[in-house]
Formats: sequence, structure tokens, C-alpha cells
Amino acid sequence: MLFDDTYKTLQGRSEGLYKEKGSRFIAVAFPVCNEEEVKERLAELRKEYHDARHHCYAYILGPSKDAYRINDDGEPSGTAGRPIHGQLMSKDLTNTLVVVIRYFGGIKLGVSGLINAYKTAAKDALESATIIEKTVNDTYRIHFQFNDMNGVMQILKDSYVQIAEQSFDTDYVIVFKVRRREAERITTALKKLQTIKLESVY
Repeated sequence: MLFDDTYKTLQGRSEGLYKEKGSRFIAVAFPVCNEEEVKERLAELRKEYHDARHHCYAYILGPSKDAYRINDDGEPSGTAGRPIHGQLMSKDLTNTLVVVIRYFGGIKLGVSGLINAYKTAAKDALESATIIEKTVNDTYRIHFQFNDMNGVMQILKDSYVQIAEQSFDTDYVIVFKVRRREAERITTALKKLQTIKLESVY
């Protein structure tokens, strides 16, 4: 398989700052997994910087980077969210949210001034962040009988497999994650066992 099954994201929260004509632009970047987490982070920052005039942001989600959103939060259209999103793209990041909080200094910066301010603040936050590479993993659930226990465990010992859950009560069940490019090899080996039932978990 030729597709890329890795992506870049942040290890943790990082911050950046840009000042222009009395205005302060505080950028905060986070790793996020879904839109629910985006909402939580935005709510936290609105509370933390409750007296700021604008909380502009952009985020990208998913290994294929197909889910994204930009928000100007009252700034002129295209002057805030888009330049923040541009910085995420230039670093090839996903599962990442950048919020730039603006404290207005009394002097208007104009369209080009705003674009530069939001872009520079976002860039500063991302440059001070630790960028990590993660693998795209597929998740499977396997049901099997005791007789196939040794065979199953032998296959799941593979270095690309991570066991997420296991239950050996009434039924033998294991949920595991496997790196996408290795998934076909692992699932093919499992299907050769007699009693197993394998299903993909989304």
C-alpha cells in the first residue's frame, strides 16, 4: 500500500505572542481529537481571557485533514481565521487547534496589519510547540474460542499491534489497534484461525 499512514500533531499546549500598536495577540495551540474537544478548549480560553475582544481560531482534524474550520470572531472577513489556518497548513499539522486572542489597543491595524498579526502570533505558538508524528491506526474486535487463544496471542504480539481491551469471562474478546499499513497482514493471519470472528470497530 502506498498511502501515508502517519500524521503530525502537537505534543501539548503551546503559546505565542505578537504586539502591534498597543494591541496584543496571544496565540494558544492545542492537540485535539474531535470537535467536542475543540469546543471545550474554546470555552476554557473564553473563561481564561474573558475580557479580550476577539477569540479567533482555526482547526484541522483527521489524518486526511478533510475536517477544518476557520473563525474570524468579529474581525473583518478573512483577516484572522484564514491566516491562522495557513500556519497550520504550512506546518502540515492536523488534530490541532490554534486560537488567537486579541486585546485591542485602540489603534486600527487595517486588513493587511490584521492578517500579519494573526499569522505571526499563530506562527509563534506553533514554532514553540513540540511537533510529534503519530500513526493512523485501525481498530478491530475479535471473538474466539479457548482453543485458538495461543494462535491469536501469537499474532497480536506483533510490534504494530496494541491491545486496547480484553475480556476472557464468558466469551473470549479482544479489541486491538493496528497501524493501517499493517492491518491487512494482521487480519489475514487472524482469519486463518478456525473459531474467530473479526469485526472492524469505528
